[in-house]
Amino acid sequence: MAARLRAFFPYLIALILWEVAGQLDLVASGALPAPSEIWARFWLDRADYPRHVWATLQASGAGFVLGNAIAVLAGLLFVLLPATARVARGLNIAIFALPPIAIAPILALTLEGMTPRIVLAALGVYFVTMQATVTGLSQFDSRTADLVRAYGGTRASVLRFVQLRGALPAILSGFRVAAPNAVLGAILAEFGGGGRWGLGAYLLGSLGRGEPARLWGIGLTATLIAGLSYAVFAAISARVMGASRAVTLNPAAAPSATGAPGGLWLGLASLILPFLVWWGFLVALRVPDMLGKTPWDVFHYLFLADGAAQAQGRLLAALAETLPITGLGLAAGLSVAFALSVSSHLSPGFTRAFLPFALVTQTMPLVALTPLLVLILGRGTAVTLWITISVTFFPAYVMITQGLAQVPRAALELPRAYGASPWRELRLVAIPASVPWVFAAIRTTVPRALLGVMIAEWLATGRGLGNLLNQSRGYMDFSMIWTVAVVSVLLSVGFYQMAQGVERMVLRRMGGA
Repeated sequence: MAARLRAFFPYLIALILWEVAGQLDLVASGALPAPSEIWARFWLDRADYPRHVWATLQASGAGFVLGNAIAVLAGLLFVLLPATARVARGLNIAIFALPPIAIAPILALTLEGMTPRIVLAALGVYFVTMQATVTGLSQFDSRTADLVRAYGGTRASVLRFVQLRGALPAILSGFRVAAPNAVLGAILAEFGGGGRWGLGAYLLGSLGRGEPARLWGIGLTATLIAGLSYAVFAAISARVMGASRAVTLNPAAAPSATGAPGGLWLGLASLILPFLVWWGFLVALRVPDMLGKTPWDVFHYLFLADGAAQAQGRLLAALAETLPITGLGLAAGLSVAFALSVSSHLSPGFTRAFLPFALVTQTMPLVALTPLLVLILGRGTAVTLWITISVTFFPAYVMITQGLAQVPRAALELPRAYGASPWRELRLVAIPASVPWVFAAIRTTVPRALLGVMIAEWLATGRGLGNLLNQSRGYMDFSMIWTVAVVSVLLSVGFYQMAQGVERMVLRRMGGA
């Protein structure tokens, strides 16, 4: 009992300091209200919350189930047929890299009812779970698979008894990240796509009232929903981990499609597929020409139209502001994630103390948090960097921590038997063994870094691609909206390919060492 009380002591201290700072208006002249003020405002507004919360839960829940079901099936397909992973690579990254702030109004105008929110929530969870499924299915103990084959097991038997069981913790770690993503996706759709009910719609209607306590109440309600969904899958993952943890190191590298026959044609198919899906979406939904722009329309707007030079100038100027801070934010977010994962591995108590604060930064809607950050940090690079780190470090942290936690016991017992320190054990065994998870975290984080910068530019700084997108929405310049979306996707695909190339070289060197 005393140990549990000590575990809650840091939270109690933080709550007391927050109350004092809020009561005395010590932070940004009252932009950070005291917890008691937030609760008082929440109690006054209590009749508003049930329908808004229920609408968000419906959209995020449906999107979570739909997106994860497709993601797990896609991950199975990509591992069983590596060529399909190569073909779908461009489409997968495009889905993950699509800026929600760009497509939310388009989805709202082309789809009906709750469908835009469900679609955006599903898009938010697909890539993370798919990537976790592929990583988990690929990083199996090949000697266990050899044993199954030696007793007459088929490919299906290996998949069932070795790969799926070994991948379950990885899939659950994907669900842990996907659950908050689904909530945020639904809220962004509500915020950017209209509608009467939902926490995003409630937040949008409250922004102009100058009531920080209400904004924080809405944000913390969203945080609570996302945090509970994360906690459910974290508990399931912890329960499963003990039975699914490998005994020995995997001596074989994960299967790869890079060396498959017809690599050039597969690469071309990967490049063309997103454009075919884009065109098919517009045709299937009969989107009006004014609203929906085909690949040819975007090309014509950017290179052949009378105002092409002006459009190129605006786009290049925005890119010059967005790209440098994206690289800096990506490096900072990954560094924070790696440092926190190592600290969590060396000191498990640190994870329990840090996780609630991490969840707040991950799940608090940026449209509610950004005004406070602007007042504290201003509208310069600092606020953009902060927002970018907040949206990138958490998925990477979960992935890397999962990789470190799955290092086989036998691999750790050898350095311990020779008296190695925890840090030496981590450096010589745990980190090298979890390299595939580190690179999975990098691939997952790369598109989010650009998205985080664009969100910061959209909400706070008034510069770069995010601001160009915001201006284009105000002017109803749908050609530029589609252009920014396409450019952001192409950049994310390029960054992703670079990360995968580095991963290939590192794993090849490790395999030859």
